Amino acid sequence: MTWEEIKKTPRWELEGVLAACHEYNLLHSMDGYDAKDIGDLAKNKPEIRSQWGRYMAQKRKYEALAGQDDEAKDNALAELKQQLG
Repeated sequence: MTWEEIKKTPRWELEGVLAACHEYNLLHSMDGYDAKDIGDLAKNKPEIRSQWGRYMAQKRKYEALAGQDDEAKDNALAELKQQLG
């Protein structure tokens, strides 16, 4: 975007883009790491544990919204079994 385009864009739209950018950065900040890696890294930088917690909470939120969490899968499977049985 050019500076002129930014100035012409409504504030609410710019705030939406900024919020989406923040969500994207949070959701991909810990890609490729697992809990063991975080444990090792947290020995030298304890603040990584809180970043990991925020990352996992957000990841669980979106997985639940998309129906990809284990509980949603179990509920869907139970519902399907009820319909068939």
